[in-house]
Amino acid sequence: MKLFDVYPIFNIEPVKAQGSYVFDKEGKKYLDFYGGHAVISIGHTHPHYVKRIESQLENIAFYSNSVVISIQKELAEKLGNASGYPDYNLFLINSGAEACENALKLASFHTGKPRVIAFDKAFHGRTSGALQVTDYAKMKASFNAGTGSDFLPLEDLAAVENELKKGDVAGIIIEGIQGVAGIVEPSVEFLQGLRSLADKYEAVLILDEVQSGYGRTGKFFAHQHAGIQADVVTIAKGMGNGFPIGGVLIHPKFKASSGLLGTTFGGNHLACAAALAVLEVMEEESAITNAKMLGDYLIKELTHINKVKNITGKGLMIGVLLEDGKQIRDNLLFKHSIFTGGASNPDILRLLPPLNITKLECDMFLNALREECGQ
Repeated sequence: MKLFDVYPIFNIEPVKAQGSYVFDKEGKKYLDFYGGHAVISIGHTHPHYVKRIESQLENIAFYSNSVVISIQKELAEKLGNASGYPDYNLFLINSGAEACENALKLASFHTGKPRVIAFDKAFHGRTSGALQVTDYAKMKASFNAGTGSDFLPLEDLAAVENELKKGDVAGIIIEGIQGVAGIVEPSVEFLQGLRSLADKYEAVLILDEVQSGYGRTGKFFAHQHAGIQADVVTIAKGMGNGFPIGGVLIHPKFKASSGLLGTTFGGNHLACAAALAVLEVMEEESAITNAKMLGDYLIKELTHINKVKNITGKGLMIGVLLEDGKQIRDNLLFKHSIFTGGASNPDILRLLPPLNITKLECDMFLNALREECGQ
């Protein structure tokens, strides 16, 4: 049997990782300024993270959700306090796409309505329901190309209200900052307007913070820069620092009932141990403060680099539009041994390093970029 060949891959095989670095099988060292799609939040193989998982593994790794799993309650309490959502409820699953699936289902269950508003260039996952609110046609089979959603332009509140007036909209789903689209930020005014419209028309406001959450933007969630609360928040990527885990934060107005949602692996003992380790390290190392401080530093320095045409984002979620950006990204990897991310526009670099990256490592990236830009 062979692997199903769907990924464009670099001919690099990391076999070890530590902090902000990965090492390939020849021992070559790479600076990780991408964190595997924003997954690595506290650095690779952080000692506390490894110890937490090893300790849990020695006791129990998994049992189904048909028994008491106290570590889930411990995680829910710590996450609620850290995120600013202490009164919400937590449903644990395995991935960002699964989080979005459950969020959409909750919105429809709660309102009894079938339709969802999403936005141009949105990415919410590759599973069936998530694809209906993902604006990339090439990802969709005929089976996924349902009519349960409408894609509207960002910043057009009038268009949103026109759809809500039809009376059949269960919810509005939006990324705190669009990732795959190239780090596209909805404005404070737009997010605040969505909150008001959702309240006015009794729709559920879903904030997809799978990539933009977990401290990446200098606040726990990107939408908190707008001073709003969502009805439902989806999380994954940085939540487990590489261990598969996702979650849905759910307003207490949503009523749980037996069988409403379910999962086999979600909330297992090992996943919860990994997620607790992440929150503990973030608190101990002031990771959110570091993300803001070094994000501000990177953005300031990037403005002075030749070939930089535009910079978007906050904290350590930064998009850099470059002249010849695709070639520069390749050069950063193969000449300077620095991983960065791409976007739907190949000339945009996506920067998503660990939240505990250092200024020295930021300067290593900046110096390499300056060299590639002729400075």
